[in-house]
Amino acid sequence: MKPQKPWPLKAYKNLEFLTSSDARSIRILAEFEEPLSRFRQLGIKDTIVFFGSSRILPRPKALRRIKELELQLKASGHSASSKKRLLEEASVDLEMSRYYEEAVELSRLLTEWSLSLTGDHRFVVCSGGGPGIMEAANKGARLAGGPTIGMNISVPFEQVPNDFIPRMYSFEFHYFFMRKFWFVYLGKALVVFPGGFGTMDELFEVLTLLQTGKIKKKMTVVIYGKEYWDKVINFNALVKFHTIRPRDLRLFRFADSPAEAFEYLKSQLTKNYLGSSPNKITL
Repeated sequence: MKPQKPWPLKAYKNLEFLTSSDARSIRILAEFEEPLSRFRQLGIKDTIVFFGSSRILPRPKALRRIKELELQLKASGHSASSKKRLLEEASVDLEMSRYYEEAVELSRLLTEWSLSLTGDHRFVVCSGGGPGIMEAANKGARLAGGPTIGMNISVPFEQVPNDFIPRMYSFEFHYFFMRKFWFVYLGKALVVFPGGFGTMDELFEVLTLLQTGKIKKKMTVVIYGKEYWDKVINFNALVKFHTIRPRDLRLFRFADSPAEAFEYLKSQLTKNYLGSSPNKITL
């Protein structure tokens, strides 16, 4: 008796096909449908999204690095100018670490307020899932005893989800645009801490969608750390050169302390979503 030939794989079980370029549209759809299913299960209808640099360190870690560097330089043959440069670089990391600590505090305040509201899972803190400001946002929410979401992205240097995201609330994306879709679709407010290319990309995409009316709902945007942002982006120059309108500057507001950002976000979210006729989203 001849051995029976194995049946061909069903298409949806064929990993070779599913990971091929021919199945790209299926993978894109999966990054919409799988998060949608999980958000429904979790009862998540709205989020407060934190953006910011993955390179910003917690203050204790930044302090420890300076002390370790000082010890290394004492025993090394570095020139005086080289030692000065290295210490200055470490000092910048220490100075920037305040944003990590302030992101933790702001996230904690927002989550405590969220937990005091009637109904579950309102205004859940959400981050990009990695280190730096993303970790700080998730940490603050966990310190307050609330849920918190991490939307990680697979990149060549293997960013891994930080330790403060509960497993069920941790998402992994391949496509940046699908990840950004979920940031915006669920987001009712956005807090943008100092960051680099990725943070600026996320900020300006949201501002563009608000400016052009593609985002119909009310979305509060707070840009945190005016001193930093004034140095890296001259928003007033955009108005001066007529590349944006003066009213476009009203699409966001600066804040420089957790208390200031919290009070503004709380007031806007209350006005926009907790009134008698709040904007709604259906998942």
